[in-house]
Amino acid sequence: MIRVIVVDDYTVMRAGVVALLAGEPSIEIVGEAGDGRAALDLVERHDPDVALMDLRMPVLDGVATTAEIVARHPRTRVLILTTYDTDEEIEHGVEAGAIGYLLKDTTRRQLVDAVHAAARGETVLAPRVAEKLIAKMRRPVQAALTSREAEVLNGVADGLTNAEIGERLVIAEATVKTHLLRLFAKLDVNDRTRAVVVALERGLLRLPPG
Repeated sequence: MIRVIVVDDYTVMRAGVVALLAGEPSIEIVGEAGDGRAALDLVERHDPDVALMDLRMPVLDGVATTAEIVARHPRTRVLILTTYDTDEEIEHGVEAGAIGYLLKDTTRRQLVDAVHAAARGETVLAPRVAEKLIAKMRRPVQAALTSREAEVLNGVADGLTNAEIGERLVIAEATVKTHLLRLFAKLDVNDRTRAVVVALERGLLRLPPG
């Protein structure tokens, strides 16, 4: 018997997932939760084989909850079940340690098969999700930042405005904007905060200690 918890902040959606699995003799629903913190409590109490996890929830979101479960209860496999299939959502879910990523348009048979596969420790990906991951892996590696782009990004990391970065580097504010657009493209991001985060993750930017 595969012991499963269902985690989703929408009561109707949660009930629908439970109803889909209820008639499966090999699966037992041992708990439901509407947020990540409640989900962690359920895992502590019931030690489920599989946690069906939504991504966007109050209190503690699905990514953070997944990471907590994987770290503290590695026997419980987390299978994300969500409506979100953006590259960023998929990456965050997989990086957190989820064994699979399904979309809520999955059929009952696909969901049942996915739960069984997850319980066996097998990776399960919705076709659209698999396509996105493969496409991302095939993208050419982004070029390194130029020294000027790195200087501009350091200014962003220091909390400076474009005008202040221009003053620091003795360049026009319009030139700062141009450098920002170029480094956004290289890092595949859309905003200043994400640019700093991604650059740090890739080792392209190092903040001074303390």
